[in-house]
Amino acid sequence: MEQSFDKNRSYKREAEILKVLGHPVRLKIVAGLLSEACNVKKIWECLGLPQATVSQHLALLKNKHVIEGRRNGVEVYYSVISNKARSIVKTLLQIPT
Repeated sequence: MEQSFDKNRSYKREAEILKVLGHPVRLKIVAGLLSEACNVKKIWECLGLPQATVSQHLALLKNKHVIEGRRNGVEVYYSVISNKARSIVKTLLQIPT
């Protein structure tokens, strides 16, 4: 079924998701979180980046509602909550759904 173009739609939310996923580190974070929820320590250890750098990227992903953090005791575990971001990353990386 062909979808018609909506000239009145702003596409702002879609553009924001693409912008936030457009950084290699954030793309890696989201791709990794698709397989399992992780805490910040595991994320920065896997990426080999300083904790401060990873925390900045996580904050941006949270602010754009791509991921969320859930507290488990003293740790916060992050997971992907945006279905659009999930779909985009799976398509880009050819991850089976």
